[in-house]
Amino acid sequence: MSLATLGQSAAARPASRSVGAIVLIVIAWAVFAAILVLPLYMVVTQGLSRGLEFFWQAISEPDAISALKLTLLATAISVPLNLVFGVAAAWAVTKFEFRGKSILITLIDMPFSVSPVVAGLIYVLLFGSQSFLAPYLDSQNLQIVYAVPGIVLATIFVTFPFVARELIPLMEEQGTTEEEAARLLGANGWQMFWHVTLPNVKWALIYGVVLCTARAMGEFGAVSVVSGHIRGYTNTLPLHIEILYNEYNIVAAFSVAILLLVMALVVLLLRQWSEARLSRQLQANRED
Repeated sequence: MSLATLGQSAAARPASRSVGAIVLIVIAWAVFAAILVLPLYMVVTQGLSRGLEFFWQAISEPDAISALKLTLLATAISVPLNLVFGVAAAWAVTKFEFRGKSILITLIDMPFSVSPVVAGLIYVLLFGSQSFLAPYLDSQNLQIVYAVPGIVLATIFVTFPFVARELIPLMEEQGTTEEEAARLLGANGWQMFWHVTLPNVKWALIYGVVLCTARAMGEFGAVSVVSGHIRGYTNTLPLHIEILYNEYNIVAAFSVAILLLVMALVVLLLRQWSEARLSRQLQANRED
């Protein structure tokens, strides 16, 4: 093969690659528009099809307000609890060696592999009227399933791994050198955590909390099983939207969906912000 032929083929390769890259970018944007932008557009247009007055009525009715409050309540309880557990589990797994470590990691990942519907059914079998705990719960006048506590428990279960799973890879990468140095300088466990470990993982921690919050607000499967669909009492926003849609109150369902969409967009913006800060931290760690 002549040098001229080699030069021509070498010059053609970048052009063909650029064309291929453009095609892939166009396909990516087309898929993005089809599966994300178009559905969101339909939600907004359908929810506002009867005007702002009807939209306001749909999101301000008592059942919608009750669903919003319950969604925020379940999120406000489950996220801090999973924050505490996630930090404790990640710290234990990455900074210490002990028996059963692999089992603990497997248990952390279990909510990812178990269907949310099955998770809700577990609580029904454990705390329902046919469970072995039913006589004790009745004697103490405690209602778990088909009440707010069951919804909170189901939300905690499905959001269980998010904080820990964001912290564990970063803390493994950082190692234990700084903690060991702090220990040699006389720091106790709490001092090591507050002044060494926590500052190094704060952006990953925020990122995990944001993901946990997003999942808690949008959870449907597990909550649907344990809620009983009692309007004004055990319906979260996703369940309230489903009821309105099944009643053929389509515009009201999409109006409430806009409210949930706005909450999701706020969480998405927080996620992008925390992800950017986390990427900068990881880059800084690699450079060091």
